[in-house]
Amino acid sequence: MICQGPYTSARRKKKDDNILEIPSIPNPFPELCCSPFASVLSTSLLPKATSRKKQVIKVYSEDDTSRALEVPRDITARDVCQLLILKNHYIDDHSWTLFEQLTHTALGRAIEDHELVMEVQSNWIMEEENKLYFRKNYAKYEFFKNPLGFFPDHMISFPSETSAAISNSGILQMFLSSSTYPEIHGYLYAKEQGKKSWKKLYFILRRSGLYFSTKGTSKEPRHLQFFCEFSNSDMYMSLTGKKISGAPTNYGFCFKPNKSGGTRDLKQLCADDEQTRTCWMTAIRLLKYGMQLYQNYMQPYQGRSGCSPLNLTPMRSISENSLVAMDFSGHRSRIIENPTEALSVAVEEGLAWRRRGCLRLNSHGSPIAMSNMDIHRSQSWFHHKISREEAQRLILQHGLVDGVFLVRDSQSNPKTFVLSLSHGLKIKHFQIVPLEDDGKLFYTLDDGHTRFTDLIQLVEFYQLNKGVLPCKLKHYCARIAL
Repeated sequence: MICQGPYTSARRKKKDDNILEIPSIPNPFPELCCSPFASVLSTSLLPKATSRKKQVIKVYSEDDTSRALEVPRDITARDVCQLLILKNHYIDDHSWTLFEQLTHTALGRAIEDHELVMEVQSNWIMEEENKLYFRKNYAKYEFFKNPLGFFPDHMISFPSETSAAISNSGILQMFLSSSTYPEIHGYLYAKEQGKKSWKKLYFILRRSGLYFSTKGTSKEPRHLQFFCEFSNSDMYMSLTGKKISGAPTNYGFCFKPNKSGGTRDLKQLCADDEQTRTCWMTAIRLLKYGMQLYQNYMQPYQGRSGCSPLNLTPMRSISENSLVAMDFSGHRSRIIENPTEALSVAVEEGLAWRRRGCLRLNSHGSPIAMSNMDIHRSQSWFHHKISREEAQRLILQHGLVDGVFLVRDSQSNPKTFVLSLSHGLKIKHFQIVPLEDDGKLFYTLDDGHTRFTDLIQLVEFYQLNKGVLPCKLKHYCARIAL
């Protein structure tokens, strides 16, 4: 046992006092202590002083690759998407979505940005191998930009005091208002409870819920029977059409209670066409989430000054407003002021880029050239040997927005290709035919009036020009990997 005398303790106290007297050195670089993602992620992803419970989730991509993420229990779907965007260095164009797929019932839905992922998973049955998918959905908030295109005149009724001509902003204000709400009405097929049969009924959507008429198209209260309300249930889309459920059409959707035990609790409906289904599902989303949905849509733009809620355009950088054509071929660079010369240089540079892009490495590491017939295989918009049904499913998952497209091999003619394109809430298919002229091979969509040396040139042309297509090519469907 060692005893310490008063002299020893006094000396240690003096030493401690000397340490405390040293002035603190200020941090000369306080900005380095800030998180670089503070402006990108919401506060739920930022570290807090108190410890938070975490859980591991698995997210899949279109090619069935997956990634495990350790996330807080209160993380939202938007924050999961932001994490995956940052980890994979994707461009955030506000169309990334977390998608819930129920494998046993072949149902799926886009999880809303504000929903808690753990709450979604808590409704899953342990025996079912349900999955979360990370993909783009261009139609997620498209109705805020063009509501008139989502609600046909014959399916929507406005309050009697409303004027005849209604603008886009007027329709949105009615859907988001707590006092007035447009009425959606029309025929749907409903599956009878406990039976395999389907019955065509006249449905009416009101703020109080979804009803159907027991007498034709009568809207009298004594003829209306309650069908479903939405506060304790989620709306899903059928992923297999009429194969599993035996529905009369391929445009099915249903309502599943949050704590449902199986298919017996589903309330299943189907529409005659995609436009009708989209109208019903969009109106029900607006009815269920209301202003929260609008806040989700506006969140990426809240940092902009003077932005209009209904007229949002992408911000342009300063460099984009000051781009000029330059010539660096000589000893001194110069600005190309002649538009014809600038166009010629751009075309020549594009062809040179294609020649460089055609070079691939063989097994020995030596470059090999790809022909114009193969160059398209390296493009994200090209899908090799997929069926017409698979192409339609991919486009539907990316959202039925005008201009969503992909290019695929033709099943009926091995030497041709097909451009699958979304327009007017419908998916259309256009055959790309190869033509041989003077020993050279060309591709065309309009019987040879417009010819292209390869599919990349064809796609780039129709991204800038509508031509014979109903709209320009805007968003391509890609199978991303995590």
